[in-house]
Amino acid sequence: MSSFFTHFRFAQPGWLLLLLPALLLLVLRQGRGSEAAVMFPNLAVLVSLGKSVRRMAGGIGLPLAWVALVTAIVAMARPVWRNDYQSRTASGIDIMIAFDVSLSMDIDDFIDQGERVKRIDAAKMVVDDFIRLRPDDRMGLVAFAGRPRDASPITLDHKWLRNSLRELRLNDPFDLGTVKDQGTAIGSALSAAASRLDARDAKSRIIVLITDGANNSGKISPLEAAEHAKTLGIKIYTIAIGTKEGRVERNIMRFPYQEFDLPTLRKIAALTGAEHYWAQNLESLKKTFTTIDQLEKTEAKSFTVNDDTELFSWFLGVTLLAALAAASVQALHPPPAP
Repeated sequence: MSSFFTHFRFAQPGWLLLLLPALLLLVLRQGRGSEAAVMFPNLAVLVSLGKSVRRMAGGIGLPLAWVALVTAIVAMARPVWRNDYQSRTASGIDIMIAFDVSLSMDIDDFIDQGERVKRIDAAKMVVDDFIRLRPDDRMGLVAFAGRPRDASPITLDHKWLRNSLRELRLNDPFDLGTVKDQGTAIGSALSAAASRLDARDAKSRIIVLITDGANNSGKISPLEAAEHAKTLGIKIYTIAIGTKEGRVERNIMRFPYQEFDLPTLRKIAALTGAEHYWAQNLESLKKTFTTIDQLEKTEAKSFTVNDDTELFSWFLGVTLLAALAAASVQALHPPPAP
């Protein structure tokens, strides 16, 4: 029933005001007073036949005529079955996310609801929300460790993109990670992300770099990659993730140390006209992506398209049938002459 009232409506409801005099006409007809009668004491059978004829004509013909009148008024009000469709147009931003999957991302120096969380899991959670809240932007994903690897092309299919994000894995003794090569190739990752954006025609193009280390692999330095991105008009937001105390396990590195190269990350962001952030806890990481979301706004317009299916022909058909039936009853059983 709720679906009916959601979709059924009148395009010109003003005509429905004519139902008031139609109802008044029916009320006045019902209260027309007593009819004149002539008694025939010796012709009781004929009297009963006259009543039957009169009741047939008035009892059926009038209601049919009134139905014809009401459905005609409803038809003039143009009943329609309306389906509303939301349409959006947006001058979106093309975004490439360069996501570090080096072994140091396994450090669990983040806290979520009182429990320790690995850097990679915290980053996945926040990036997933970032993607979900920007439905009008084309986004892609590059994972990197010792070399970059395309995890998702630039797409508006965010379901596919978020699924690719969830499937990112650190390397392990069985070489089941997303990137098998160990190391942190920030320059190569930025170069790969910039190459994907270079082919795009968008109002704005940005790279969001998420890393917890310093560049120690690849054939291009981070600053060289940033210079190249600058010439292409691409901004690079750099996010260092992790605490000062965070260290990799000794089974990974004999003498573990903190790899952050904050000066280089700041230079990359400044060189391309973007911002640098250092997220040392989950809240600051969330705030960082909220800030980026506010800095890079998409201009979106939403409007509703109404698809109306006209129903007046059905009511018009009922009108014609009722009028024809009323006329037929009156013709076949005319009321007695006065």
